[in-house]
Amino acid sequence: MYVACSTLCFGRLSLEEALGRIGELGFNKFDVAVFEQGKHLRPSDVARDVNRAAARLRGNTGLTPVAFTVDLTGATPEQHRAWFQAVCKLARLSATPLVTIAAAAAGTPTPKEVARLGKLKAIADAEGILLALDTRQGTLTELPDVAVSLCEQLPGLALTLDPSHYLIGPAQGSFDVVYPYVRHVHLRDSGASPQLFQVRVGQGEIEYGKILANLCKHGYSRALTVDLRDVADAPFAMDPEVRKLKYLLESLL
Repeated sequence: MYVACSTLCFGRLSLEEALGRIGELGFNKFDVAVFEQGKHLRPSDVARDVNRAAARLRGNTGLTPVAFTVDLTGATPEQHRAWFQAVCKLARLSATPLVTIAAAAAGTPTPKEVARLGKLKAIADAEGILLALDTRQGTLTELPDVAVSLCEQLPGLALTLDPSHYLIGPAQGSFDVVYPYVRHVHLRDSGASPQLFQVRVGQGEIEYGKILANLCKHGYSRALTVDLRDVADAPFAMDPEVRKLKYLLESLL
């Protein structure tokens, strides 16, 4: 395992500024946010010019992208497919093995949603990219058993574990069943209520040691991504908290 940093830790900066800050903090690998409403790469921009997007990721930073976290909110059905396909092509060009998306809203998985995810997985497969669903409150994966069911119905579909969402959501912190399907991880410290989704490192209830032990048990050897969210009402400055979580995770490896 190794520690990476999400560009969302510096979501109010440009992509180039965010990568510069990530490098200054001692990371050499990063998870890039591809959000239509964000300040970094936008899926619509990727679709317009994949090669230019790839050049922006290469830059002169010496950093390596290890995953894409994608939000296609606002896309029409036609745009959704085209944008996702472009992002998967970008992932291939960038030698980035995994793309994370969100499942549909929470509830019982419908045949339509399973078919939709199957089509997206086929697009990712065609580019040699692993598709993963974020374990996110408010989506189908907020319940660990449902997340596992989706992976079983679509062999090869993976999960990006975000334990903060399981801590504050209906799973109430119990999610051991998902570990066999985890291929990426997003981490921050959180308390056990939505109001405490993001707190200073050490003030929450995320059990990093237990999480890493379970990942090891299932042969996980991929990224542990520091994924603090740089929002206007964040209760702390980003740089020291990102650095603190980086050192904590590295001390556990």
